[in-house]
Amino acid sequence: MHDFVNNHLYPFSPYYHTLFDRYNINPRRIKTVEDLKVIPFTRKEDFLSHGASPHGFMDFILQPDKALIKKYWPKNRLLVIGLLKLLKGKEYTKARLDKEYRPIFLTATTGTTHDPVSFLYTDHDINNLRISGYRLLEVFKAKSQIRAVNLFPYAPHLAFWQTVFAGLTHDNFVLSTGGGKVMGTQGNIEAIRKVNPDVLIGVPSYLYHVARSAKEMGIHLGSIQKVILGAVAVPVGFKEKLASLLKGMGAKHVRIMGTYGFTEAKCAWGECPTPIKLSSGYHTYPDKEIFEIIDPDTGEVKGEGEDGELVYTAIDARGSCVLRYRTGDLVKGGITYKKCPYCKRTVPRISSEISRVSNIRNLMMSKIKGTLVNLNAFGSILEGEKKIDEWQIEIRKKDNDPYEIDELIIYVSLAGNVDHQILKENLNSRIQAATEIIPNKIIILPHKEILERVEMETSSKVKRIIDLRPKGR
Repeated sequence: MHDFVNNHLYPFSPYYHTLFDRYNINPRRIKTVEDLKVIPFTRKEDFLSHGASPHGFMDFILQPDKALIKKYWPKNRLLVIGLLKLLKGKEYTKARLDKEYRPIFLTATTGTTHDPVSFLYTDHDINNLRISGYRLLEVFKAKSQIRAVNLFPYAPHLAFWQTVFAGLTHDNFVLSTGGGKVMGTQGNIEAIRKVNPDVLIGVPSYLYHVARSAKEMGIHLGSIQKVILGAVAVPVGFKEKLASLLKGMGAKHVRIMGTYGFTEAKCAWGECPTPIKLSSGYHTYPDKEIFEIIDPDTGEVKGEGEDGELVYTAIDARGSCVLRYRTGDLVKGGITYKKCPYCKRTVPRISSEISRVSNIRNLMMSKIKGTLVNLNAFGSILEGEKKIDEWQIEIRKKDNDPYEIDELIIYVSLAGNVDHQILKENLNSRIQAATEIIPNKIIILPHKEILERVEMETSSKVKRIIDLRPKGR
């Protein structure tokens, strides 16, 4: 960390150089995790262009030049550069530095709450993406001979590209279909039928949709041994529902594992195989990053195993780099440093009980009918209900009148023959217990209609929660 902050971040990051100088922070004194406390947090809003920061996310990109290198690098590093020039020539030395620092690739946020923000990678970061991909597959206990189908949507998003580089680095056969927008559900099912994969990888909702559609077509999926899910939090109830579906298609002993990642980290972390009702937590890479758990209100750093907001610091990045980045994600159980009881790894592990408030920050804690409601609770209940195939929540004003009361409507499609009234009463009871409100209506729709509502085939991000109230509320 000390080397990264002093020889890369402070000298070459316009944002952090300005931040350190503004708060009179001496980068030489940043040596331990404890020392990070003197550095102000970075928030998602800091990536946006505004008066104080007209360049926005561009200021987070490391931008070395000859003068900065000469000014900030220690004598031993400058000596190495001098020797390289002497032995290999100026062009070789310039090309080597250029390769380490010049951006060649990017992934971007989905832009749910703000405009999409790009995070740039250099060759150094691409190598790190390969390393994290390899480690992910090792955590999943993936054998080198596996065949996998990647159903993540083809886009400049981390989940898709982390999967691609994981397969390439681990020498696995991975067919990346591009998801529903590229090949459609029928095309994806045909690809799975032909590849006969050991592993399915994708967004939970779309992967479930593909599996369900394949079952309706009478397709056998007995080859599936592992399912790897990403892009959203995965409740235990959903894992059970998916496992039950796959078991009915011949996959008798499938393991279902979640991943956690975000664009700003430029990598993802995974659970190791466990019984379906248990989670190992996400295994991190302590040589690449530092995590803290803080009180989301006070910013106070919490202890091991305590609940709080996850904060991320890169210590081996180039391109776009962040320090003490507040993810906005709330972790129940925080971080543990104990040996994993399942795979015996000793790396820090993040609890899998994460509320992804950064995904829909303006909705996840929303005032409905005068009550502050955590909409993550709805997802956990609806995803885990075996009698529900698909769902969507709609928040609107009664009669579309901006001065009227709020209404909350839940649309669902059902799995098989279900007593509608009993299901509605059960959902109302569970939702009231979790959120202190009762939905105005629970509307049961045909499966095809709700797939269109959530844009399963046409959007890179399924529309689970939509807020139709006037802006500014």
